[in-house]
Amino acid sequence: MITHGGIEDFSLQTQEDWAERITSSIHNARMSGGIISAISLLVGGIGIMNIMLASITERIREIGIRKAVGATYSDIFIQILVESVVIALIGGSPGLLHPPDWWKARRHFTDGEHTSHHSAGDDSGVGFSAGVGVLAGLVPAFKAAGLDPIQALRYE
Repeated sequence: MITHGGIEDFSLQTQEDWAERITSSIHNARMSGGIISAISLLVGGIGIMNIMLASITERIREIGIRKAVGATYSDIFIQILVESVVIALIGGSPGLLHPPDWWKARRHFTDGEHTSHHSAGDDSGVGFSAGVGVLAGLVPAFKAAGLDPIQALRYE
């Protein structure tokens, strides 16, 4: 203190401080990734819902014919829901196929010590894709299943 004229112009940092900062940074990065993923799933779900609503509008006569020859409410409902889930799974499949390529590329550009590795928990994306497909397909499925066959056959 004598050599600095009584001014404390220095600080001490311990390894615990560094570890706490690193832990905080990792937590913030994971939260940011989760928020971005949630927004992506929401936007994807809205896109699937729009595709399914447009598909139903184009296929009103087909749905009317199916109902006229005996298809039940649940038959139409399940058909539209399955179509929606298939679209979601097709959209989510690149996320399952390409991560190993990304990890290989990351190892190439880094020292290899800090790269992530694939685990069984990473495959939960399939479940999320299917869930988004189900949620996005509910409104179109209710709309299609509730069509009156006579009105649907008259539709031009």
